Amino acid sequence: MNRRNQKARRGRHAHKINQFCPICFVIPPHILREVAKNGASDIQEWAFQTLSLSARIRGQRDVLGKVATAMMTAGVGQKRRTIYDAKNNEDPSDLPGTLVRGEGSPAGTDIAVNEAYDGAGATYDFFKQIYDRNSIDDRGLRLDSTVHFGYQYDNAFWNGNQMVYGDGDGQIFDRFTKCIDVIGHELTHGITQYEAGLRYQGESGALNESMSDVFGSLVKQWTLKQTADKADWLVGQGLLTPNIKGIALRSMKAPGTAYNDPILGKDPQPGHTKDLYKGNQDNGGVHINSGIPNRAFYLAATAIGGYAWEKAGKIWYIALRDRLRSTSNFSRAAYHTIAIAAELYGNDSNEHRAVKEAWKQVGVEPRAIF
Repeated sequence: MNRRNQKARRGRHAHKINQFCPICFVIPPHILREVAKNGASDIQEWAFQTLSLSARIRGQRDVLGKVATAMMTAGVGQKRRTIYDAKNNEDPSDLPGTLVRGEGSPAGTDIAVNEAYDGAGATYDFFKQIYDRNSIDDRGLRLDSTVHFGYQYDNAFWNGNQMVYGDGDGQIFDRFTKCIDVIGHELTHGITQYEAGLRYQGESGALNESMSDVFGSLVKQWTLKQTADKADWLVGQGLLTPNIKGIALRSMKAPGTAYNDPILGKDPQPGHTKDLYKGNQDNGGVHINSGIPNRAFYLAATAIGGYAWEKAGKIWYIALRDRLRSTSNFSRAAYHTIAIAAELYGNDSNEHRAVKEAWKQVGVEPRAIF
């Protein structure tokens, strides 16, 4: 399918994609359940509050989808960030809140507002300058963000139309605007919504989460101008407070090593299909099993070398934009990224071999038909 036809397809089906998109949270439920089980009484209360509020948000998914559909024509064809303040209101039907900063207005004294504004801008600039993508929907969709959602709310999420950030509890999680890769991660869920529409369940859901980790990490690397060998390949580094024995939410380089803490438990992410999580929690392990395609991307990017967004990122972006479908699994992602590498850089090129070997190292066999 060529680029023009791809854009036409998005135009025809954007209504459906918006209306049925999942609510994507950066903190997975298995972490919150561990906190609710192992934390002190006040920490347990915060965890239960976050779990309960997240369930309410999921329950209002249809309402949010209709709001997203009504707002989808708000694109202006250029970068336009709008930041709102929820003022600790936790009712998702009251989003977005009070307008506090618009595009081009100066920074104020609220660090969360400034971080949300700058992070959205960096993400927009990255996709525009590197992949010639015009915002989330490639049609100039306005980038709306709400800060100070809920009281000590331990999460951030993309609701199908905008970003929403909690302030964290201050003991386990810091404010959720702090990490630019978390902002890039959540906004990439919006891109996936408008492109492959990866179903938020099982392997397709893990691919959904992995694409967000990949491009969230690339936004951070691009901002810091880091080559693949200099990047930390951590997602959410700095989000955990010093009270926690951990370095980040996830490690793309070494899944399963991001944290090992008496309250959070041990990072459950596998880096190989032999350890694939097969349970029902977390929508079939969408945040857990994303470690497998995450490591495949890390291996491909570091084997190719240079800036990861230039070649490995381009391969993954084309796969997300043009090849993957809602039910695509790991094998199909491997097949398409390997094929794209050959198309872009030549059969048996360094890039082609790197992508093929990366998927092999995590135990994924490429298949075109399932």
